[in-house]
Amino acid sequence: MTEAAVPSPSAPEQGTLGIICGGGAFPVVVAEAALKAGRKVFLLPIHGFAEAAAVEHYPHEWIHIGSFGKLSSVLRRNGCRQVVFVGTVLRPSIAKLRVDWGSLKLIPRVLGMFRGGDDHLLTAVGRIFEEHGFELVGAHEIAPDILVPTGVLGAHRPSAEDLEAANFGLDVVRALGQFDIGQGVVVGGRRVLAVEAAEGTDLMLERCRDLRANGRIKLRQKAGMLVKAPKPGQDRRLDLPSIGPRTIELAAEAGLAGVAVEAGGVIAANIEDIIRIADETGLFIIGLDS
Repeated sequence: MTEAAVPSPSAPEQGTLGIICGGGAFPVVVAEAALKAGRKVFLLPIHGFAEAAAVEHYPHEWIHIGSFGKLSSVLRRNGCRQVVFVGTVLRPSIAKLRVDWGSLKLIPRVLGMFRGGDDHLLTAVGRIFEEHGFELVGAHEIAPDILVPTGVLGAHRPSAEDLEAANFGLDVVRALGQFDIGQGVVVGGRRVLAVEAAEGTDLMLERCRDLRANGRIKLRQKAGMLVKAPKPGQDRRLDLPSIGPRTIELAAEAGLAGVAVEAGGVIAANIEDIIRIADETGLFIIGLDS
């Protein structure tokens, strides 16, 4: 006799969704997806990163990085058991943290968090939230449409040579990810032209553009590509690689032929704009099965 499946809680039963907001469009996309599903939301925009115009139409309260006491108090006061981290946040220095009374006892752990890469840091932060009774939910679980799908996404298609290079790039990203390094590389054939580190994707692409302009990278026009994928073992609830319209513009400025990502492992908030810019600039975009 089979046991009946236990139905998952409805959106109202799950309570208000707390959204800790960095910069960019993703926080609003996630908030709208939750509201559409019938959930209440409460936004916690981070000073210095979130955009006031993006959050002012939602219930919200501003927070500083490091003020865990206030953060957890605000979440509980607003009935937020489930929490989403989403949006751009640059890794702060320890000296820039705004530690409050509720964070003082965490200082020894915080010092340890900073002795490693970004995934090490975020995983440790996530563990603290879970220990205090919060459930972490991935942005893509609330808004699954932000995941880049499998296949070619625009008018331009990669060649067989491009596909071979793209898969080589995925291998490189995954190999480097074991050392908690970046989520992207630029490759030309089977040659690694750039690796994303602390500077992020945009500055890496600007570096490729400048290296190409001064002759340090010698490729025919419309050659090479950006490849992005999650790190092996990465907690996808806390940080998924992303692409946006500016990614495509910079890839075009760098003379690349296209962008290849791991399908279902990379997020995009403005996919229609991304495809339009790629079509206009002659770049391909493809989601590759992992």
